[in-house]
Amino acid sequence: MVPNEAHQHMGVVLLLQHFRWTWVGLLAVADDKGDQFLQTMVPMLSQNGICSAFIDRIPKQAYFDELIDLMIKRWGNYVIISDKKVNALFIYGEPPSFQILRVLLFLAPFLSLPPLCKVWIITSHWDFASLSVQKIWDIQTFHGAISFTVHSKQPQGFQKFIQTIRPSWVKGDGFVQDFWEQAFSCSLNGLGERKKVCTGEEKLESLSGILFEGKMTGHSYNVYNAVYAVAHALNKISSQHRSFRGSLKLQDVQPWQVHHILRRIAFNNSEGDTVSFDENGELVTSFDITNWLMFPNGSVVRVKVGRLEPQAPQGKQLAINDDQIVWNQGFNQVLPLSVCNENCYPGYSRKKKEGEKFCCYDCAPCPEGMISHQKDMDACVNCPEDQYPNKDQTQCIPKIISYLSYREDLAIALTSLAIIFSFVTIVVLGIFMKYKDTPIVKANNRTLTYILLISLLLCFLCSLLFIVQPGKATCLLRQTTFGIVFSVALSSVLAKTITVVVAFMGTKPGSRMRKWVGKRLANSIVLSCSFIQAAICTLWLSSAPPFPGRDMHSVKGEIILECNEGSVSMFYCVLGYMGFLAIVSFIVAFLARKLPDSFNETKFITFSMLVFCSVWLSFIPTYLSSKGKYMVAVEIFSILSSSAGLLGCIFSPKCYVIVLRPELNIHS
Repeated sequence: MVPNEAHQHMGVVLLLQHFRWTWVGLLAVADDKGDQFLQTMVPMLSQNGICSAFIDRIPKQAYFDELIDLMIKRWGNYVIISDKKVNALFIYGEPPSFQILRVLLFLAPFLSLPPLCKVWIITSHWDFASLSVQKIWDIQTFHGAISFTVHSKQPQGFQKFIQTIRPSWVKGDGFVQDFWEQAFSCSLNGLGERKKVCTGEEKLESLSGILFEGKMTGHSYNVYNAVYAVAHALNKISSQHRSFRGSLKLQDVQPWQVHHILRRIAFNNSEGDTVSFDENGELVTSFDITNWLMFPNGSVVRVKVGRLEPQAPQGKQLAINDDQIVWNQGFNQVLPLSVCNENCYPGYSRKKKEGEKFCCYDCAPCPEGMISHQKDMDACVNCPEDQYPNKDQTQCIPKIISYLSYREDLAIALTSLAIIFSFVTIVVLGIFMKYKDTPIVKANNRTLTYILLISLLLCFLCSLLFIVQPGKATCLLRQTTFGIVFSVALSSVLAKTITVVVAFMGTKPGSRMRKWVGKRLANSIVLSCSFIQAAICTLWLSSAPPFPGRDMHSVKGEIILECNEGSVSMFYCVLGYMGFLAIVSFIVAFLARKLPDSFNETKFITFSMLVFCSVWLSFIPTYLSSKGKYMVAVEIFSILSSSAGLLGCIFSPKCYVIVLRPELNIHS
């Protein structure tokens, strides 16, 4: 009929976890049972994240003259127990050892020891049985204690039965007579000079709760149920025997017969509780979580504040009402803390202290890019790729999607520049087409001029491909379109320069260069140079084409939508080939800048190539040091500025002559 102790031990663990008490003291009776308790409990606490701050042993029994010596010897232990960090004490023992504990606590003030303000956690073995000398002792130390007691109810008629008890009709019961004399400080037989004579009519309800509670405890309820269990077993045995052999005398019943029936018996007692046993023959029962209230007048009130159901599903065994619990006066009705150190708040993680138990730790801030969102996390964690830590590193925030879109001021400015330059290019092309028969237009291969202007127009427009959310099509077209169109423009510039040189050399008598003078050379240069760039782009697209991607890490708090080049080497091959065309054009134009010709544009080409090379040489380090949409903006700006440099340096002088100084637009 005694419940398995293991259920109470697990209940204590659940209770400690419920209140987050991780630094607790253990007091155990100094005998074999206490040793077994510690061997079981200490590992169980550790496995559930709880540490024992200290372990002290309570003597199983001691005579009064030994208690003073015992108290002096344990003075050091008392100081340890009074540690303010340890506010939860779990005690294991039996009534004799609890009596000694009461004596030690009673003697503590006489030795100038500080009072204990603790939460006492006790098992169903606890009993406040008091001797007559102890009834005046203050027990406020135990106010607010929490115990696991066997579930009990108050059977009907029990209170009435208690009130009828008199020592006169239980003369054979030495316990009642001894209790009566100690409780009322009198003598039933008239012996003892200093004691008054008991009348036998004293009222039990007048006694303080420390001496007599007047309610059925868990122990008594077990005895009550045990009597009925045996009665049911005997009744069943009698019924079975009567069916076969007639009536059965009680003295003929064998113990093995009772045990055999008890293992399978189940019944409801008078209070409606089911009494049954499991496959191990142990009582199936629950535990009441009781809050002990000790009042200065000696009265004791036990309040049920929760329930432990060992057979309940995981996570539902413990039910407790925190608001009903009354704590020791020293806590001012605030939930006590029993931890080795302060909690590590979100944004920090626990860092082990060398040489200390795992419940004692330092708090270390989370590393960059990691968070902790709960108290006392063992380690900080990384956010998912699409999230990033907030400023306090306590939670993950979704990253924003970032790309250069038409809604941004930077994109609007670049788009406006592209449109303005495109419009200017169209105007220049219109001027050259209107004055196509004038000497300044005809002087440097009119067809190449048209090709150059159209390619520059396309250069300005292709920059708009970069100002949009990256997709599969746009990623394929961005770099390849820009590379081919720019190569056509540079090829036209190169062809113009070489045409000037060949034309000058072809005018010399007997020169073999005369046969190269004409449109065939210029067209060949444009086609061949453009074809090489187209071949590079084709190889790029067929081997490792650009594709849309997401950069999760370059910029904090952003997911950058970008076009991954696929092959970085092919990307730089495209840029390198354009650089090669620009350098060749610059060298040839620089060498031909002083050739005698009224409309020699090589000097303007030289300056335009100088601008072009300067832009793209500064582009590479700037591009590599930029992130996200600013990297795209750098490339767009380089496209626009280099194209505008070609347009301005080559065509602005000619437009000035055609429009504002037409008298100069004649053959010299």
